[in-house]
Amino acid sequence: MSQTGQIRIALAQINPTVGDLSKNADLISKYAFDAANAGAVVVVYPEMVLTGYPVEDLANRPSFRAASIAAITKLAARINNEGNGDLTLLVGYLGESDAARPQNCVAVIYRGEIVATYIKHHLPNYGVFDEYRNFTPGNHSLVIRVCGVDIGIAICEDIWQSGGPVAELTKRNIGLLLVPNGSPYEINKDDARLALVQKRAIEVGAPLAYVNMTGGQDDLVFDGDTIVVGPTGEVIARAPQFEDGLAVIDLDVRLASSDPDLIISNPPILKYKKLQSGVARRLGDLEEIWQGLVIGLRDYVEKNNFKSVILGLSGGIDSALTAALAADALGSNRVFGVAMPSKYSSQHSLADAKELAINTGLNYRIIEITPMVANLIENLHLAGVAEENLQARVRGITLMGLSNQEGHLVLATGNKSELAVGYSTLYGDAVGGFAPIKDLYKTQVWQLAKWRNELAILQGQTPPIPVNSIEKEPSAELAPDQKDSDSLPPYGTLDQILAIYIDQDGGRPAAIAAGFDPALVDKVVRLVDRAEYKRRQYPPGTKISSRAFGKDRRLPITSHWNES
Repeated sequence: MSQTGQIRIALAQINPTVGDLSKNADLISKYAFDAANAGAVVVVYPEMVLTGYPVEDLANRPSFRAASIAAITKLAARINNEGNGDLTLLVGYLGESDAARPQNCVAVIYRGEIVATYIKHHLPNYGVFDEYRNFTPGNHSLVIRVCGVDIGIAICEDIWQSGGPVAELTKRNIGLLLVPNGSPYEINKDDARLALVQKRAIEVGAPLAYVNMTGGQDDLVFDGDTIVVGPTGEVIARAPQFEDGLAVIDLDVRLASSDPDLIISNPPILKYKKLQSGVARRLGDLEEIWQGLVIGLRDYVEKNNFKSVILGLSGGIDSALTAALAADALGSNRVFGVAMPSKYSSQHSLADAKELAINTGLNYRIIEITPMVANLIENLHLAGVAEENLQARVRGITLMGLSNQEGHLVLATGNKSELAVGYSTLYGDAVGGFAPIKDLYKTQVWQLAKWRNELAILQGQTPPIPVNSIEKEPSAELAPDQKDSDSLPPYGTLDQILAIYIDQDGGRPAAIAAGFDPALVDKVVRLVDRAEYKRRQYPPGTKISSRAFGKDRRLPITSHWNES
């Protein structure tokens, strides 16, 4: 019968920045101090934490690989020189094979040396992932012995796929499995993660610690959700979502009973008073989405060194929600709203835009575009749809001009429903550097707006979003008495069809089988397919669904395939 003992591990749920090797090394060092001070013997960091993740085609640059390899070597010496050499650190970085091909690696650092390296086996090649393009896979499991505990290592996708390193580690009778991750947020993904780590812990018959990163990277946001489960799948600890921090956990583990690849330290740690582990409160669905969008926007602005953001305020729900997100992400003093009325703008639109500005405290100004539009119409002789779109394009020019002059990042305010069917104007409302709500369907926009107002009331604050912006019928106000419903089916119906066609890749037959009118389905499908060229030119925005526009959904612009 195997002996059991205890081991104290630290799990660093942190937010690296892609390419900033120096800053990331500082972050790793800080958490090493915290782990050592807490009495941990092992500290685990997220996947590729030293380089940031995902590095995409940076992986193919020899200079970047060389810098990463030099940085991990320097980091090992630094940790030792700072007095934390007796810690065993698992640090993700970009390495390379003997054939000078990039590899997704974890360095095992101890007393100033990289004493072992584990290379990710399973390279995801679906959704937002292109790792099969960027990396060469590993083919060996790794077991290290620390304080008499045989510890297996796997990286992210290695536990999502059956077989491979987890199957090997099961045969090797490990006492603990540590898994660094770079797992982007999606709605309901936390449930899938928990079920997965429970399944793998039961499979290996040992506790499993799953460590994930936080923060935003381009169109991705990472939600942390670090999890520790026991050998029968019971949840021992779970970190807060979207928050940076160090979880320190005491685990009852099976002591050395396998044949490790490396013995770092043999003597088991004497039993001590165990720390109390906790399971953080799970966020509600809308709160979770809001947090993801706020952090995605904040990190895009901060990591790209923008001082402020600017957006058009139409009085409508999309710009109102975007402004409220920006105020939460950056502080209202860094948000600049511009109302740009034309001759078709209603008085309530201006009133609603002003009310939003007052409620949130953002910077607000009005720029009348009617003279500019009239001048262009006179010179270009435009009418009809071309005249309608000209108004949107003048607004786009205005925002981009202010951005250029004052240094703001322009936020596009389009939602997923509009992007899906092409209900936007290129170089008009589609201008900008970031699109915070591009992965929210219109019905989700309304849900989030109501939720954010309810939260404000619970906290004794002024609801940020005017009730009229939520309740009034949507309109682009580019023509007299124009309504979105003039061109589109009701959003409740439209979004259901779009979810089948886009998120589920169900196609026309699936939408018709769900009970929708075939003629309506055909119309929606045609609109979606014809708008691909517009979506290609739309700014990036935070992904919160399983099938966001961009890397998740890659379709040709030129295509004669007709779904209907």
